[in-house]
Amino acid sequence: MYLLAGRTGNGEFLVVPLDSTGLETAPARRLSFAEFLGEVVAAEQGLPRWVWEDTSRLYPLLLAAGVRVQRGHDLRLCHAILRQSALTSTSELATAAPSRWDSGPAAQPEAPEPHSTLFDLGFADDGLDEDPAEDDAQAEFRRQLTAVAASAEPGRLRLLLAAESAGALIAAEMQFAGLPWCTEVHDRLLTRELGPRVAPGLRPERLEDLARRIRLELGDPQVNPDSQQDLLRALQRAGLTMSSTRAWELQKLEHPAIAPLLEYKKLARLLSANGWYWMDTWIVDGRFHPEYVPGGVVTGRWATRGGGALQLPRQVRGAVIADDGWKLVVADAAQLEPRILAALSADTAMATAGRGTDLYAGIVASGVVETRDHAKVAMLGAMYGATTGESGRLLPRLARAYPRALGLTETAARAGERGEAVTTRLGRSSPRPGESWLATQAQAQAYHPGATDADERRARSQARDWGRFTRNFIVQGSAAEWALCWMAEIRRELRLLQAPEGTVPGRSPVFTHAPHLVFFLHDEVIVHTPAGLAEEVEQIVVRAAATAGRHLFGDFPVDFLLTVATVDSYDQAK
Repeated sequence: MYLLAGRTGNGEFLVVPLDSTGLETAPARRLSFAEFLGEVVAAEQGLPRWVWEDTSRLYPLLLAAGVRVQRGHDLRLCHAILRQSALTSTSELATAAPSRWDSGPAAQPEAPEPHSTLFDLGFADDGLDEDPAEDDAQAEFRRQLTAVAASAEPGRLRLLLAAESAGALIAAEMQFAGLPWCTEVHDRLLTRELGPRVAPGLRPERLEDLARRIRLELGDPQVNPDSQQDLLRALQRAGLTMSSTRAWELQKLEHPAIAPLLEYKKLARLLSANGWYWMDTWIVDGRFHPEYVPGGVVTGRWATRGGGALQLPRQVRGAVIADDGWKLVVADAAQLEPRILAALSADTAMATAGRGTDLYAGIVASGVVETRDHAKVAMLGAMYGATTGESGRLLPRLARAYPRALGLTETAARAGERGEAVTTRLGRSSPRPGESWLATQAQAQAYHPGATDADERRARSQARDWGRFTRNFIVQGSAAEWALCWMAEIRRELRLLQAPEGTVPGRSPVFTHAPHLVFFLHDEVIVHTPAGLAEEVEQIVVRAAATAGRHLFGDFPVDFLLTVATVDSYDQAK
């Protein structure tokens, strides 16, 4: 059963029952918020799939009122997938002129910075009429259902849309629940790394000491290590040849100033990204509440709108501490992307190398390369297109041992070089290159009268770059799909657990007694659970990984191994 839900321009809430084709089975009901909450609670007994424009806009209202839903369909996120997918490229949805449905983070071809959505059926300040908005959402849902049904792989697309929508529910729940965080411990960790807290704009003691050392070693008492231009000029005056002050370039140089400079950059990054100002801004009542953006990266990976939840450095993970009477179950999928590649390509030899063990160690045991580091370097080269240095030397061995896996990445790379799209396991397709890329390729064609050697070199370079993008897209995107299915299964099973009597409650009203997901990072999750349920939660997390593998790859014999630890603080898991 589908239930279209949203909020009208005058503050009422809509609920419209729909059939499997998106047509109404009963008239729309306009409800007050209290009535809407009652409707949601009653309807949940029948396990409906709630259809709404944007989970991140409407679902938090339910969570704040103490109501969770089991299933959803996020029209905005699903539109972005179907609009781009090669499997639905001839559908009405994909061929229509751009509309408001094409706005938002999931619709962007690149996503270093998320964008806010332009419309939501749920907010009174939209300035939009009620009935046209309702009709538009329902019409969009019908277009999506039609596009999926007419596609070459409707089963895979339905799974992808369900997983993407489940991810949106999880993101909203994790933001609402928050990651347990102890500011006292955070302050101690910062003091240990940086020195005592100082006023904003001043350098902590450790950074000031390092700045003095840098000036001394460079013989420049005025150099400011926080100014990239100032620092670059000082390094060049000291006789060092370089074009930037990036850490990877500094590491190649030999000079007494390099070691303190690298340490300074590391600690300055900690101060700016997770220092005292960050703590004061993002930690509220002992919880970190980042805003996750599902589908915020073109491959389907998540982004965040602030707080840097996807980049928590090891120096501050000790501040992530479970509540009294609770535990953190931390799970990390081992060598996820190489295992995804083995399954995508149906390379049984590679899957066998990782059966029940570390995949890189299995490659070494198979005699392909000599060391685990060699196996990792070669595999990363295959997935990211590194063809020089140690990776280039080892890739031919990997290709001989696992021809199907490396053949898949090479095929994807060649498609990208031709400007074609590639598609993940469940149906998310890569964007095609833009007009400037196409113009460069056209200009470089041998038959073009104005083509020069420089044009040809530039075109080849751009083609290789896009090929590296598509080479990795299918692997990273399929891994993101596996992770969504993994989390959705974890969430589904966690809802069935009941806290033992006497459990010390958590702080979020909706999650008072129940174990719940509180953190996600590409291939890693954290569940905050009553201590008495930790063992069962571990089993759920492991079982969900196997289930996610079957969802994507059926009975193909690939293992998705996890490292799972039940701890009191995040730093204990590593």
